[in-house]
Amino acid sequence: MFYVILSSVFTVTSLACISPRNVLLIISDDLRFLDHNSVTPNIDEFARNSLNFKHAYAQQALCAPSRNSFLTSRRPDTLRLFDFNNYWRTFVGNFTTLPQYLKSHNYDTYSIGKTFHPGISSNFNDDYPLSWSRKPYHPPSEEYMNKPTCPQSGALRRNIFCPVRVKFQPMKTLPDIQSINAAKRYLRRPRTQPFFLSVGLHKPHIPFRFPLKFVKFHPLSKFTKPEFNYVPHDIPSVTFNPFNDIRKRDDAKAANISFPFGPIPNDFGLSIRQGYYASVTYVDSLIGRLLKYVDPNDTVVALIGDHGWSVGNHGAWAKYSNFDVAVRVPMIIYSPDFRGLDRNINHNVELVDLFPTLVDLIGLPLLQKCVNKNEILCTEGKSLRKYFNNHLLEEDETLAYSQYPRPSSYPSKVPNSDEPKLDEITIMGCSVKTDRFRYTLWVGYNSTTFTKDFNAVYGEELYDHSVDPDENMNLALRTQFNDLRNRLLQLLRINF
Repeated sequence: MFYVILSSVFTVTSLACISPRNVLLIISDDLRFLDHNSVTPNIDEFARNSLNFKHAYAQQALCAPSRNSFLTSRRPDTLRLFDFNNYWRTFVGNFTTLPQYLKSHNYDTYSIGKTFHPGISSNFNDDYPLSWSRKPYHPPSEEYMNKPTCPQSGALRRNIFCPVRVKFQPMKTLPDIQSINAAKRYLRRPRTQPFFLSVGLHKPHIPFRFPLKFVKFHPLSKFTKPEFNYVPHDIPSVTFNPFNDIRKRDDAKAANISFPFGPIPNDFGLSIRQGYYASVTYVDSLIGRLLKYVDPNDTVVALIGDHGWSVGNHGAWAKYSNFDVAVRVPMIIYSPDFRGLDRNINHNVELVDLFPTLVDLIGLPLLQKCVNKNEILCTEGKSLRKYFNNHLLEEDETLAYSQYPRPSSYPSKVPNSDEPKLDEITIMGCSVKTDRFRYTLWVGYNSTTFTKDFNAVYGEELYDHSVDPDENMNLALRTQFNDLRNRLLQLLRINF
């Protein structure tokens, strides 16, 4: 098994590549950073033999913008994709993707499940054939993901909380099970060239439809204490996301949640937490099954979430914000050339760093930093290889940038303040995370000229993670932090 082989090697070595390294990228949809509620024995074992970036950040807490961002190593501002409704190659520029770059260097590239977000944002074909050597695989049971499949009171419903008996589900399976089986088949194939395989798992994205047996790992009793299930009084209204997608589910409708701030009834909130973490454990079991088929001697493996998810933090649910819970994700990378690593990295890194890091680890020509945003092949991130070599200065401050758009300064259903379309965006929340602070400024945005007006301020947030890691106390209006705010504001002006 992959993790057993890795565990048997204890010394860190740096070996010259004898043959091209394979690459496996595992993407889990809506997987937030792993906290004390997570039960993930397979991911934990994998991390113990890898570099575990404990403070990795997505550039936007929404699927299509985040995925297109890290797959091209360009920020959402460059791609001008903040929703699901444009394809960067025809809308902005013909930017090279990670799989496309590897394909140009004789890699067999293949996508299973959800790598790019489906639809317009990947040209309705997952960017095939430019990014992939063969047509991407989507599990046939995907068509049932958002249909009424949750048994309740003698009927099938579209619930958020949906533990199921797999043999009674459509096709007697679930999409992620089919994806893992397809990945195992691919990994068993004889090959004459190195591969880049991306496996995109749908869970823990809602609905929380998972095999019933995973409920036992997360009894409701472990969630009886609410985790900051309130809206802090000092955050601006533009910050809040009213979780419109959850409200559309049958069990949420039955809960009769007031708009926009709720709160969600406590019993229902507990079931959402239980469902989310049970889905995470389900994903962990699938990852464990997949890693058994990976040769650790010649394969670089990266595991990431595309963005985070809030389980009642700040009285909100889902993603759609710049809070740490929405943008902080797991990023764990294993390389055969640095065996036996068991290192946690607490510096801030970003998902735009993934592309240049993987290229660097497998020995391909390095990506250059973008001088201008029109370059077809360059990076707006950086290689993280220095962390594998342990060439870092702990005192160096590291920064991570994220952003989120809004149609107005107050939460709304129409336009949807969680998922505004490009022409509806009038405000952009620009956020920088330092080693200690998070600073977010909500400023005017012109969706025609794609410009920000830093003089039109709709909200300001400052959180000190040394005393308030959950970001419940906004310090932005406290005069003693004026010098810090001005310094962070200048960083936003320069980088946005």
